[in-house]
Amino acid sequence: MPVVKADNAPQSCGNQNGCTLRVYYGISSPWAYLGARRAYRIADAAKVPLLLKPIRVIEANGGIPLRTRPQARQHYHEIELERWSRYLGIPLNLHPRHYPCRSVELAAQSVIAVMRAGLDAREFSFAVQRALWAEDRDIADLETLREIAACTLGSENSCLLEAQPSPETVSEWQGNLAEAEKLGVFGTPTYVVADELYWGQDRLDFVERALARR
Repeated sequence: MPVVKADNAPQSCGNQNGCTLRVYYGISSPWAYLGARRAYRIADAAKVPLLLKPIRVIEANGGIPLRTRPQARQHYHEIELERWSRYLGIPLNLHPRHYPCRSVELAAQSVIAVMRAGLDAREFSFAVQRALWAEDRDIADLETLREIAACTLGSENSCLLEAQPSPETVSEWQGNLAEAEKLGVFGTPTYVVADELYWGQDRLDFVERALARR
């Protein structure tokens, strides 16, 4: 699939080369889970800031929740997940007990709350994804999220997560969605380098090359 260029996307700034790697992703997306750690490594190797942008499915741009897709597509989705899980050596349960999630808002907004507190949310975010896809845990449950925060951020930071996130956190969550919709994001994960969109963890080779050119 060709790279989609978002002409209205702002240039990403944040380091001496004026470049960042933005990741628009669903916290419950198995593909975002499979690509997370590699995206982190790519950003670190390129010495650019990585910005996590949790969002929900953007139906306005053609995003389709998995369980509403035709059965043939759902079946092939499972085949591809198994292939990629085996290839990458990342554990993944094809039928997790808590998927589809009761809600993704609390988990996604928890990632944002962690970032707003000035902490590195990458390992927390990945641990939430792993909890859903490899550990059969309920990421819509506040206590589960607090346990994950205690393990990844330290027990003193688990109190950052609240049943009712702050208005600022909710506003950023909504802003991520509006931003992604404007950019033309329709599926997750979508990686953005400057004004170019790369959809899917299988496009990370192209992300790496794009960052190497800057």
